[in-house]
Amino acid sequence: MEMDVKKEEALVDIAEFLKALGHPVRLKIIELLIEHKQCVKNLGDIIGIPQPNISQHLSILRSKGILGWRREGSIICYYIKDKRAVEVYNLLTKEVF
Repeated sequence: MEMDVKKEEALVDIAEFLKALGHPVRLKIIELLIEHKQCVKNLGDIIGIPQPNISQHLSILRSKGILGWRREGSIICYYIKDKRAVEVYNLLTKEVF
């Protein structure tokens, strides 16, 4: 019985992870961060959406442990913390690009 509870919890965590990735802007953020870390302003400029919107998407990815961040002076730069995000991105896009 205990294994079933742990398995259920793991499946819930996986579903939450996938939900966090399940938006085109968040997938684009992952794509850009695969190349190298980026600051919020750069991400907004590249993707073409306002900084508050980028920050909201980054917050979702951060809350699920997918992204990490470092302060560099007055700038906050983001990087991929959970490498499963890269694996999922690559798997989903390998036939597309």
